[in-house]
Amino acid sequence: MKIIVGLSGGSCTIYGIGVLKVLKELGIETHLVVSTMGEYVAKHECGILLNELKDMATYFHDNKDLAAPIASGSFKTDGMIIVPCSMRTLGAVANGISDNLLTRAADVVIKERRKLIVVPRETPLSVIHLENMLKLAKIGVTIMPASPGFYHRPETIGDIVSIMVGRTLDQLDIEHNLFKRWGA
Repeated sequence: MKIIVGLSGGSCTIYGIGVLKVLKELGIETHLVVSTMGEYVAKHECGILLNELKDMATYFHDNKDLAAPIASGSFKTDGMIIVPCSMRTLGAVANGISDNLLTRAADVVIKERRKLIVVPRETPLSVIHLENMLKLAKIGVTIMPASPGFYHRPETIGDIVSIMVGRTLDQLDIEHNLFKRWGA
């Protein structure tokens, strides 16, 4: 598999880092693109620098590089996860604004009818946010708010991250054992 992972400037970068780590452990090829604010939030929230993020991915693409492979539909991938997804990035994707590699890669995934999962992090949500999410949902984009479940009785932040990462990977049919499933 080849998965594009986008980290934008929303809070909860810990979920994006979790996705990258699990995909690496599973031997899945990743193509990482990080927005300027995504880089800032990763450092601010998690103490993770851009070089450390790069090491978690198979390939790293600069957000300004609109000639990167992931900017073309002829470069086949199995999907894309934007985690976290800021409202700026969500709005750009919902309105076809491909002004950087992160939004262009999402646009390509949509036009090629591949799987796109966005993990928005904002609260409260405005009507504009909700309309942008609805617009994406109507064309088949999976909207996975950064809202973990607690039925598995998490005891650590890591447990909370695991359920969100696992549920996100479920959307791409990626097998994992990150949390105990309901009724299992």
